[in-house]
Amino acid sequence: MSKKHPSQSHVIGIDIGGTGIKGGIVNLDKGKLVGERFRIDTPQPSRPEAVATVVGQIVAELMTRDGAPDADAPVGVTFPAIIAHGVARSAANVDKSWVNTDVDALLTSELGRDVQVMNDADAAGLAEARYGAGKGVKGTVLVITLGTGIGSAFIFNGKLVPNAELGHLELDGVDAETKASASARERDGLSWEEYTGRLQRYFSHLEFLFSPELFIVGGGISKRSEDYLPQLKLQTPIIPALLQNNAGIVGGALQAAVHFKAVK
Repeated sequence: MSKKHPSQSHVIGIDIGGTGIKGGIVNLDKGKLVGERFRIDTPQPSRPEAVATVVGQIVAELMTRDGAPDADAPVGVTFPAIIAHGVARSAANVDKSWVNTDVDALLTSELGRDVQVMNDADAAGLAEARYGAGKGVKGTVLVITLGTGIGSAFIFNGKLVPNAELGHLELDGVDAETKASASARERDGLSWEEYTGRLQRYFSHLEFLFSPELFIVGGGISKRSEDYLPQLKLQTPIIPALLQNNAGIVGGALQAAVHFKAVK
């Protein structure tokens, strides 16, 4: 679909994950959800057609609510993969049949409306840059999510540089996320002090490579940021994310609205 949509402040965002698919109506003037999120478990196996059906069910439910956007408004979708021109080039925590699937085309067909798909960490980073901890920060902002792996978003002057897979930087001969993710802390039974040591090496490496103005740390572990962030010794300020679990939904909705000219 190619038509442009009128400016409006409410857009649906969908966040596809390996265990759950969440959606919400986003007020883009405020960067906040209108009402509660709606969640359905990710089908197992999580093949494209099954996931698309669930996305359709979530959008249908949200469209019955007060504050729902127009029927032809775009939908923003986040997906745990490298996304190039709407096509999944990887698949993290979802069925491998997603690789090389045109996610944009699949979901556009399912929903019968314009869809914009993006990487889930990119969406969270975009939301933090526009509405959260990175709002108004010039220069390079790196948003790092610590979870099952390490997700990342590279923001420059408020604009997203997509698909920065900084969790896969090599550190000590392995992917950094195998040592410094939140799941690695649990797997290896690390104390906060021991885990902070691993984060120190990782963030020092990022700092050397990119000289950012700000680090923003997200993921569920950001709720415990006082246990590790103050102990890190960096020249770059490092702070917890503000939007937490809604960041993907908000960022996905924002990207769709900007792409289809619904907002600036």
